[in-house]
Amino acid sequence: MRIGDYRESYAHDEAIWPTRVQQTWLVGLVVALLVFPFTANGYLVSLACIVGIHCIAAAGLNIMTGYTGLISLGHAAFMGVGCYTAAWLARQGMPFFVTLPAAGLMAAALGLVVGLPSLRIKGLYLAVATLATQFLLVYVFREWESVTGGVRGVNVPNASVFGFELKNDARMYFLIVPVAAALLIGGRNLFRTRVGRAFIAIRDKDISAEVLGIDLLRYKLAAFAIGSFYAGVAGALLGYFYRAMTPEYFTLQLSIFYLAAIIVGGLGSMLGTIFGAVFMTLMPELLRGGVATISQWAPRATEVLSPAQQVVFGLLIMGFLVFEPHGLLEIWRRVRRSFHLWPFRA
Repeated sequence: MRIGDYRESYAHDEAIWPTRVQQTWLVGLVVALLVFPFTANGYLVSLACIVGIHCIAAAGLNIMTGYTGLISLGHAAFMGVGCYTAAWLARQGMPFFVTLPAAGLMAAALGLVVGLPSLRIKGLYLAVATLATQFLLVYVFREWESVTGGVRGVNVPNASVFGFELKNDARMYFLIVPVAAALLIGGRNLFRTRVGRAFIAIRDKDISAEVLGIDLLRYKLAAFAIGSFYAGVAGALLGYFYRAMTPEYFTLQLSIFYLAAIIVGGLGSMLGTIFGAVFMTLMPELLRGGVATISQWAPRATEVLSPAQQVVFGLLIMGFLVFEPHGLLEIWRRVRRSFHLWPFRA
């Protein structure tokens, strides 16, 4: 049983992973991630790539909504901006280490513009404003054929590192996972700074934060810019991964997907972001696999159960909202506490 957590220095107090147990688990996770693409099949590697992209995008939305309290229903549109920016620059011959940050910066610039109304409106009114941005940008994606390819979509050249093409999922894994890890750690560190604390103060009570001297416009715009940057990078990686993209991918449904991910995982936490992204990505695949398994013994089961997958998925999300509103993160914390207090009850 843990009986104390002693901090003996400022460095120890500021560490993200202060205990040896956490550091050991971290090393094990890094080793597992390095070994995974060499031991898993292609399907699992592609799922891991998609999970990594979803983690980046969901982290950006969590920065805006979970940490700062700014509800956004236009997150998918920011991903589209990043995707088409990277695709256009890649067709001009730019390498991915230029197109990737450029995609994020372009989405961040748009996020600054979209975030301007956040000083005057909040809550559902801000959500409706971002919803208008979602529909407007999807319209631009469909009509600006010279850049986006219109409804036919656009092809994205393969990313390459010093002439080495990342032309399959296993190679893309070693691009997506390090970028996702860097952005998630960066997001975790952001909320150990003055900027991150200001975001949290605005979420808790923006009027009190302003009385304390926090510039609401500056920090709200910063939250929109950072969250949009994450979305832009995720969109660029999505384009490189699929190698072709159409406007139909960046619809309102995708924005709702990420909103559900951060709610299911846990608002205001990077670890909760990971839990939510993994759950929202893998659960539909598990349901689909369950239907396929049942159909081997009952051939007509697919006709009956396939439409029910979305219903079951929706019920699972509703179950979290009703019975565990703090998401998977709270379940994880309870499990950790039970180990810390063993053999006593929490």
